[in-house]
Amino acid sequence: MKIGFALPQFHKQAFGISRIAQFAREVEQAGAASLWVGDRNLAAVSPKIGYGGQGDTIPAELNPAADPFVLLGAAASVTERVQLGMHVLIAPLYPPVQLARSLTTLDLVSEGRLLPGFGIGWSPEEYEAAGLDFHRRGARMEELLDVLDTIWTADPAEYKGTQLTVPLHHAPLKPHQSPRPPIYLGAMSERALRRVALRGDGWLPLCVVPSYVDIDGLVAQRALIDSLAQEAGRDAAGIDAVLRVNIDSGTPTSVVVDTVKSVHERTGIDHFMIDSLYTADTVEDSIELAAEILALANEG
Repeated sequence: MKIGFALPQFHKQAFGISRIAQFAREVEQAGAASLWVGDRNLAAVSPKIGYGGQGDTIPAELNPAADPFVLLGAAASVTERVQLGMHVLIAPLYPPVQLARSLTTLDLVSEGRLLPGFGIGWSPEEYEAAGLDFHRRGARMEELLDVLDTIWTADPAEYKGTQLTVPLHHAPLKPHQSPRPPIYLGAMSERALRRVALRGDGWLPLCVVPSYVDIDGLVAQRALIDSLAQEAGRDAAGIDAVLRVNIDSGTPTSVVVDTVKSVHERTGIDHFMIDSLYTADTVEDSIELAAEILALANEG
């Protein structure tokens, strides 16, 4: 198994991000396979839709949020081996040319260690703040994937769609990974799982230990991805997966590791991203937790 960790980015950890380099170095040295960021452009005071598309509240832990691009750049500069991922970036919120430039830069700085992970988000207010139509976010994502592919593989490059237009421009700077970095997509709904099957290089599911661990659901979702990919003539086995593991406050480390092992055995998923957002207040706490999880996972 490969075990990675979320960079300190949200809640109380966000106020300690001056120590992001320390976190990245020490967690890599402890044996982590990857480091990850999430994305929260804003947390509305009175949200129309709540966290994850449910209810009408957003956890206070998401109110402070550091910039994902800056954090990954800082981590890239002090590490040599770990992959650097996004689980997930709300990609449709970003102008496509600027997004392509940021991702290209991160992939070059890290010498090909970037794993871009995208989702369409659930917050109408985030789209409102960006001047975008929340209800067209799925269509915007589809075209955004086309734009990135064009900018990363053509020079000059241009794109003309119904949601996005990019004028013909010089595009000589390409990512380190050829022909482009692999695109991972967050998905739970059937429509989103179809996008993974047809467009994704990887799938980004999630669980919460111990309150939401639906292994049967993960198995069923993966089966749907595989079936749809095969129908489209794609190699389903080539679609990777990285499971996000959020930890409920007060959960013993042993429960986290046992859950990861159980999911691995039942689903075949072999890469996990563990987020200490709800369990660690400081960067030092997060480093200590990562070391404990890695040590326990490697026992036996």
